[in-house]
Amino acid sequence: MITVTIEKDQSNHIHSFEMKGHADFAEHGKDLVCAAATAVSFGAVNAIAELTKVIPDVKQGQDGGFLKVSFPQDLISTTSEQVQLIVQAMIVSLQTIEQDYGQYIKITFKK
Repeated sequence: MITVTIEKDQSNHIHSFEMKGHADFAEHGKDLVCAAATAVSFGAVNAIAELTKVIPDVKQGQDGGFLKVSFPQDLISTTSEQVQLIVQAMIVSLQTIEQDYGQYIKITFKK
């Protein structure tokens, strides 16, 4: 199962997310749950870097089963709002995957 943990601060701003595990929906290379979660998360990180010029801190596991992304906390207000919007869009997409494939992906929020 893929577990996604979204970490928020006291102001309810998302400051990081972590994805761990493998969906095991299908064999490697044919796992659409894994492919969808990967595309959504990397798409969001790439969009943040390209559209806001904010470079998140990204840590990855070698086997593809781990991704941790942290966002700088000292952003100006408008840039922070842009980053938050992109991350929230990512969460909506991941929740859509979770609705249909909940036995393979689980999203939790942590403060």
